[in-house]
Amino acid sequence: MAIHPPSAFTPNDTAPTTEPTRERRGVAGGAVLILLGIALLIGPLTGWQFTWLALPTLAVIFLAWGLIMRTFGLLIPGGILAGIALGTWLMQTRPGLLDGPDNGGIFLLCFAAGWGLITLLSPLTEGGFRWWPLIPGGIMAVIGTALLADQLQMLAWLNIAGPLLLIGLGVWIIFRRRE
Repeated sequence: MAIHPPSAFTPNDTAPTTEPTRERRGVAGGAVLILLGIALLIGPLTGWQFTWLALPTLAVIFLAWGLIMRTFGLLIPGGILAGIALGTWLMQTRPGLLDGPDNGGIFLLCFAAGWGLITLLSPLTEGGFRWWPLIPGGIMAVIGTALLADQLQMLAWLNIAGPLLLIGLGVWIIFRRRE
């Protein structure tokens, strides 16, 4: 019988378990972004709005999962979906209250709040406080505020460009070169 050092294992032994590879997590994250982008693109192209039912549920699932597992990565889709869900809900339930560019401004401010939620909840995860979600959230907040102030008239393209950017980012994540 051969004596093996503690770190070695024979073919009869079970291999040590490891976390999912970065590549597999990247494919999952990219696929989520692509599906989210497609779902958000369906509404502007078809007029069919179903997101107000699905998004809050997904947001709560991701946020709860992230907090229970103390995993920052799960807070990101949770915060994004929470912001989108809030904006969608306001637009669906208050159609007469907010008209014209006010709708877009309110939606972007809600979306920005979702990014802020990610930063607020980040100290509850293993990695601690993360400030970078304030960058995209801040950009959206500035644009949303400008829309509410009626300073920008040519932002209707964001209805299409935003989801397309999510799809593009998802494709990039999936196919980027691995180190």
